[in-house]
Amino acid sequence: MTPEPVFEQPWHAQLFALTVHLNETGHFDWPDWAARFGVTLADHGLTKDLNGGEDYFNAWLETLESLLAERGLADADAVQGLKSAWQAAYLDTPHGQPVQLPE
Repeated sequence: MTPEPVFEQPWHAQLFALTVHLNETGHFDWPDWAARFGVTLADHGLTKDLNGGEDYFNAWLETLESLLAERGLADADAVQGLKSAWQAAYLDTPHGQPVQLPE
């Protein structure tokens, strides 16, 4: 029997690993993270039981982005520009082909 994956999408695992790494390297502590993440979930109206799917990890990403911007570890405008570039690249990529940012 093959075990089910822990994360629904690879980016969920990558986001989780990045967050753990940032915590382990001292950029924030878990109680602060948990409080911020709880506020984001409440702001999104996500009070139901969550299964770790898209809504959960979108809220996780939003929390991490705001925390990093607040701490001066990521420029909010640069992050938004990169997200927009990836979205455009995704929409311009034929189905089945790897998504790549333009040079």
